[in-house]
Amino acid sequence: MTIQLKRVYDPVKPSDGERYLVEQLWPRGMRREDVVITAWLREVAPSDALRRWFGHDLAKWPEFQQRYREELLAHPQAWEPLLAAAQRGPITLLYSARDRVHNSAVVLRAFLEKHLHSAGERTEETATSGGFTQREAWVEDERTTP
Repeated sequence: MTIQLKRVYDPVKPSDGERYLVEQLWPRGMRREDVVITAWLREVAPSDALRRWFGHDLAKWPEFQQRYREELLAHPQAWEPLLAAAQRGPITLLYSARDRVHNSAVVLRAFLEKHLHSAGERTEETATSGGFTQREAWVEDERTTP
């Protein structure tokens, strides 16, 4: 259950597992036939408005992370396939930003890892919680966790 991050321009390795492009825009200078991906998941990327607002301004990084997590919570159908893939085996989230530390894939990986951890703990708890589905429990945790 490993979630790796890699620039889409980096070489492909067998250890990448399933490779998902998690950008709204196709990477500059890359031909589609040259990119090895399992799927291009545009809908999991930050909204166009959020991406433009952030503009890779590091002063906005903390607020960008919070806003992006809120977008993810509002659209679980976008990230649940990644969660399922990560439960099956290693996956790599591909991004095109030059900054390897401050980009949406970093936020997405942390978000998914939290939910992977929660999924393992909640499987038995959900069966006895009498009311919450797993996703509802995750969303509730995300809203109450600082």
